[in-house]
Amino acid sequence: MTPAPARRPFEGVRILDFTQVLAGPYASYQLALLGAEVIKIERRGGEDMRRTPLAREWAERNMASAFIAVNGNKQSLTLDLQRPEAREIVLKLAVEADVVMENFRAGVMDRLGFGYAALSAVNPRLIYCAISGFGQTGPASNEAGYDGKIQAMSGIMAITGHPETGPVRAGFAVCDILSGATGAFAISSALYQRAQTGLGQYIDVSMLEASLAFLTTQIADFTVAGHRQAQAGNQAVSRKVTANLFRARESFLLLAVNDERQYRALMTAIGRADALEDPRFADWFQRKAHEAELRAIIEDALAAADAKIWERRLNDAGAPCAGIWKIEEIIDHPQIAARGALQEVDSPWGRMRLMGSGFQLAHGGARLDRFAPAAGADTDAVLGALGYDAAAIAGLREAGVV
Repeated sequence: MTPAPARRPFEGVRILDFTQVLAGPYASYQLALLGAEVIKIERRGGEDMRRTPLAREWAERNMASAFIAVNGNKQSLTLDLQRPEAREIVLKLAVEADVVMENFRAGVMDRLGFGYAALSAVNPRLIYCAISGFGQTGPASNEAGYDGKIQAMSGIMAITGHPETGPVRAGFAVCDILSGATGAFAISSALYQRAQTGLGQYIDVSMLEASLAFLTTQIADFTVAGHRQAQAGNQAVSRKVTANLFRARESFLLLAVNDERQYRALMTAIGRADALEDPRFADWFQRKAHEAELRAIIEDALAAADAKIWERRLNDAGAPCAGIWKIEEIIDHPQIAARGALQEVDSPWGRMRLMGSGFQLAHGGARLDRFAPAAGADTDAVLGALGYDAAAIAGLREAGVV
């Protein structure tokens, strides 16, 4: 007899999720993977993320791929939040909820009547998480927060790119994602705290501050040592000459050679052990002073084979490196397959592979059980559980409330 799956960490936790687009939905998705019951509250027709323009076919289905990526394991309830009937529904849901999440601009939920004061009044144990660009207080609290804007303000773009060509934005919505991860961590912390104290909590996540928290070492480099960061292209923060991007025969290889043992392994593996005796490269200071010459030696040797071949050879030799993998390549890497990092789930359009959590537990780990819901797919079920009968639900739908 097959044993039942182990209980996941957040089973029994109910979350009312008013978030939209990416930062907030990514946070609630992490908790949903770990067993939380997440009721996604959307406006009628669904949120904007459903219609991102990367693929017309999926946008027209109201199920854009970016939406699908972060909304599995959730239920969808559609509500016109400006209607008094919707307020009654939200208050009923809040009584039974453990967590409320939102990522509107500061003050919007208060104006709608769903702010922390209103909802904690009916449920003092409630944990309320607000994610915004700049937090709920301060002179910029009413400004809109977008990933690109936060990348520019946080210092990320100032240290990313090449001095010759200027700042470069990260190739994905890094500030949205790390703000979502911060939100999920904050909610987990508050749930643990409540288990010890019984107290609810208000969580104020600022995308700007969350991004700065991930720049903690760069900030300390300045506040402690007075070092001003600069763009260094693809060079590692160690600023070692051999921790950088190098051209191989057909593509590029990122070397992560940062210590003396690794350096000796690199030069031996590429057939240039003779350079180990060259006084120009005697130590890291000398190597930096003669960077151009050392790069020329390395790239001349790497030209003999493609990056993926060198990747295997050098890693086996003890010189860390990687070729430049595309998304469509890395998702089928043997390591990813062996770990089951991508999970499969049934959808109306067949079986799909989607990314799960970034960690694994020995038991009760993250699991994708359910495909992202169509807009309002669970409206009847959620309202029925609150005591609304079929006639009442039909009336709410006809009136444009749901």
